[in-house]
Amino acid sequence: MLKLIGVLLVLWLVLTLIGVILEGLFWLAVIGAVLFVATAIWGWLQNQRA
Repeated sequence: MLKLIGVLLVLWLVLTLIGVILEGLFWLAVIGAVLFVATAIWGWLQNQRA
């Protein structure tokens, strides 16, 4: 489970960076940032339960 969360965090970070680098894809940066934060919170909550 922790491996899946790590992979998702890396994926969202890459999407965010692509969105920032390509200015026309700013929406991609916003979506990537939101998904990154949501995944980090979800992973933290899963870790607290264990």
